[in-house]
Amino acid sequence: MTRPGDPGHAAAAREEAATHETATATDAPRRRRFAWTLHRRLLVILAALLVAVSAVIGIATVALFHASSVERLDSSLRAASSRADDATGPGIPGDPGRTVGAFLSVPGQPEGTLGGIVIGGEVTAGVIDEGQIQTPVPGAARALADVPPDRAVHTIQAGSLGDYRALATETQPGVKIVLALPMEGVNAQTTQLALTVAIVAILGLMVALVIGSAVVRRALSPLSEVTATAQRVSALSLDRGDVALAERVPVDDDRTEVGRLGTAFNRMLGHVASALSAREQSEQKVRRFVADASHELRTPLASIRGYAELTRLHGGELPPDVMHAIGRIESESVRMTELVEDLLLLARLDEGRELAARPVDLGRVVVEAVGDAQAAGPEHDWEVRLPDAATVVTGDEPRLRQVVTNLLANARVHTPEGTSVVAMLERDGDDVVLAVEDDGPGIPPDLVGSLFERFARGDSSRSRRAGSTGLGLAIVRAVVEAHHGEVTVTSEPGATRFTVRLPVAPAGGAPTGDERLGARTEDEAPGSRRSEADRAGEPGAADAGERSVAGR
Repeated sequence: MTRPGDPGHAAAAREEAATHETATATDAPRRRRFAWTLHRRLLVILAALLVAVSAVIGIATVALFHASSVERLDSSLRAASSRADDATGPGIPGDPGRTVGAFLSVPGQPEGTLGGIVIGGEVTAGVIDEGQIQTPVPGAARALADVPPDRAVHTIQAGSLGDYRALATETQPGVKIVLALPMEGVNAQTTQLALTVAIVAILGLMVALVIGSAVVRRALSPLSEVTATAQRVSALSLDRGDVALAERVPVDDDRTEVGRLGTAFNRMLGHVASALSAREQSEQKVRRFVADASHELRTPLASIRGYAELTRLHGGELPPDVMHAIGRIESESVRMTELVEDLLLLARLDEGRELAARPVDLGRVVVEAVGDAQAAGPEHDWEVRLPDAATVVTGDEPRLRQVVTNLLANARVHTPEGTSVVAMLERDGDDVVLAVEDDGPGIPPDLVGSLFERFARGDSSRSRRAGSTGLGLAIVRAVVEAHHGEVTVTSEPGATRFTVRLPVAPAGGAPTGDERLGARTEDEAPGSRRSEADRAGEPGAADAGERSVAGR
């Protein structure tokens, strides 16, 4: 576990963030099938509440209406039973059929009235059908016989005639008069009311959802503003440079929950902007110091090296220990000069110094660089693979040559003797791809993420025969990014591959002359304070020689 400020912490943080984004992207299709957004959740809750309220109101309304209709039917039934009692008279009817016809024929009896006389278990019944007294179905007569003579209203099933409300009275022992009214009208009205309530509830629910959706969307619009602002901020490049973080969330009322969220978000953005500004100022000071120090150190280093060489050329005999010391002074001055030149190059690239923009044949650069590497490392097996297609890019040839040289030197220095190193070029659409492969021990997995950081060094498993500044691969990345390209690395034991991808030069439109990649700066402008001799001494002003590079 690394902490802020530890070597490799930034790379580890980037790798962890990339891993999290990859996992999020993998799970996204499953969540995207049905995303429970806040807007959707509020609508579902609103719909559930409306359905529940509508159901309660509808059921209560239908139940009350049905009970009221049944009560009115029972009142009509009691009135009809009273009229039947008056029409029957006392005693046992001599002709039950005539008696049934008599009390069913009383004026005021409604259509469908079912009546009967039960004497000793025998039922004589009739029903009013279209104004005529008809003999009912057998099931209806049996249902009348089962009604208890308690002068209470009961619901019976009169066979195919449907449900009836029935009332029975006992005129004398063994004689029972039963009268029943149909519930067909009541049931039909109740069903119609239930359907009406359901339709009205559904239509009301739809209207409420439409209006509620608009209201919820309007209420959540500040959250949408927060989300949009966060997305715009996340798309900004905040890792380097002077960042103008002017994005803010409009807040109408900071007393609401959403308003407080927007205010807190704006305050957070303000703190982030202040921190980024302070970081940029600090980095600018460091870059300026490194650039100035590196520039000022070149002259004394050249003097030290010159005086050492002059002493070596002295005509007199010098003691062996003095010659050894002078040799060490020369070698260390050369190594320190290379470090200073690398630091100066990185500082100028960080400042956005322009690079030349001329057509560069990468095939020629690779062939020449591999030839130099073969001379420096004859114990390795070197190979070049070039495509038939043109591999011309637009850029600064000394800087691109330095990229190839650093990659080859990196493979040579950090692999054992006998390692096979292959430099290859290929066209991939609108890009030229440079790859340097070796079959060495590979790069430790915990080092891959920080490999292109400055002063990154390999562990003891990679040879350290030559002193490494830890800046070679950092220069590779800085130069490639300045050319609008990218560099990546993949490694496993026996197969390590560095890949550089650069945009191909436009056909017939390659810049020539003094055209540059980037804006002209003061030091490079005509009449600047820097002399031509200063610029001639910069890294890459002449062909870049072999350098010590970052360990892998």
